[in-house]
Amino acid sequence: MTALEQIVKTECIRDLLLVFAISLAFPSIDRMFGRYRFDVIASGELVRTYERLFEECVLAEGVGAVAIKGPNWKAPQFVIEKRYVE
Repeated sequence: MTALEQIVKTECIRDLLLVFAISLAFPSIDRMFGRYRFDVIASGELVRTYERLFEECVLAEGVGAVAIKGPNWKAPQFVIEKRYVE
């Protein structure tokens, strides 16, 4: 299992979006989840969570299709703890 696969399968959707949405456009995020956690796409949970992060000002509109950190953005715990750094 790759590190990316382990992260996507282990961490909550909200935390994953906090990290990946500020460096990837949503179609790339969608493909990543499609590969490792299709159930969250099929249920609509991925899109709902992504939209909610904008509503809560955790993410903000950036240039192009990539979001930027909003005023309420905080690093998820798995990033602070450097859980997946080898």
